[in-house]
Amino acid sequence: MNVAQEYQPPRFLTNGHAQTVYPILFRKCRELPVRRQRLELPDGDFLDIDWLTGGHDRLAFLCHGLEGNSRGLHTSNLMSHLFASGWDVAAMNSRGCSGEPNRLPRLYHSGETDDLHFALGAALAESGYTVASLVGYSMGGNQILKYLGEDPERVPPQVRAAATLSVPCDLEDSAEALARPANRVYMRYFLRSLRSKIAAKKKLFPDLFDTEGLAGISTFEAFDERYTAPLHGFASARDYWRKASSLPHLPRIRVPTLLVNARNDPFLGPDCFPTNEAPGNPNLRLEVQCNGGHLGFVTLDGTGVYWSERRVVSFLKDYMQ
Repeated sequence: MNVAQEYQPPRFLTNGHAQTVYPILFRKCRELPVRRQRLELPDGDFLDIDWLTGGHDRLAFLCHGLEGNSRGLHTSNLMSHLFASGWDVAAMNSRGCSGEPNRLPRLYHSGETDDLHFALGAALAESGYTVASLVGYSMGGNQILKYLGEDPERVPPQVRAAATLSVPCDLEDSAEALARPANRVYMRYFLRSLRSKIAAKKKLFPDLFDTEGLAGISTFEAFDERYTAPLHGFASARDYWRKASSLPHLPRIRVPTLLVNARNDPFLGPDCFPTNEAPGNPNLRLEVQCNGGHLGFVTLDGTGVYWSERRVVSFLKDYMQ
C-alpha cells in the first residue's frame, strides 16, 4: 500500500458523506463538444461511445459508474481534464445508459468485460492509436481491474497503464456497506434508477419481466437476486457478486495500474481495500487515502479540477512515452 500524494480536503469536508455529496450538489457537468459513435454488437445489441478528440496520438478509454453515463458529472469532468492534458478520450456507455434503452432483455452489470473489450478494440482502431490507457471510477473501475486481470493475454498491447478511483473491489462487501441505515439515501438513489429501467424493460418484454413488488425492493441483494443475476447468467446475487468482483483478479494484472480508495468512502467495506493482494503485484499501486469519500476528493482552488483527476493524469503520464 502506498500514498505518494496525500489528499488534503478542505477543512469543512473531512466527513466521507460530505465529500461524496458535495460534488453532486455543487459541481457542474462539463459541456463538451463530444461526438457520439454507435457500435453494433455481435449479439444484436449496441453500445454508444462519446468521443472528445483533438488529434492527439494517445487515447484514454473511460468507464463510468453504476447508473452513470458518459455525459454525467464525474465522467465529463474526467474527460475534460484528460483532454486538456493531451489525450483523445473515448467514454463508453454501458448498455442502456446512453439515454436510449438497449435492444435485448439484458442490461449491464458490475463485472461486464466483454462489452468493454469490444468497445476498446473499436476505439483503438478508430484512429490507429498506438498508446492508450484505461480510466474508470466506481463500477467502471471494478470492470477495468477485472478485465486487466482475468485474461491478461487479451488486453491490447496499446494499453500501457490504467487508473481507477473509488472501486468496490469486493461487490458483496460493498453491497453490505450500502445496505447500512446511514447509507439509505444512496441506496434509494440507485434503486430508483434501476427500478425505472426494469419497468421500461417490462414494456418491451412483458413476458420476461415480473415487476410485482418492484417498488418494494430496497437493497442491492434483493434487486440483484431478482433481476441482475438471472438476466446475466448468475445463480444468485451472491454468485454474481463473487464472480463479478475484481478482487480475485488483481494478482494477475500485468499493466501498471493505480487504485485510489478512501477510508471514509461510505460505499466501501473493509474487503474493498486489497491490502493483501496489492503488495504481491508490482504492477498494482494501491493508494489508500484517509479522506475523499466516494468520488469526492474535492479541491477548491479555483481551477475546477479535483485532486483525483490530477492524480490520474500524474500517474498515467509516467507510462505514456
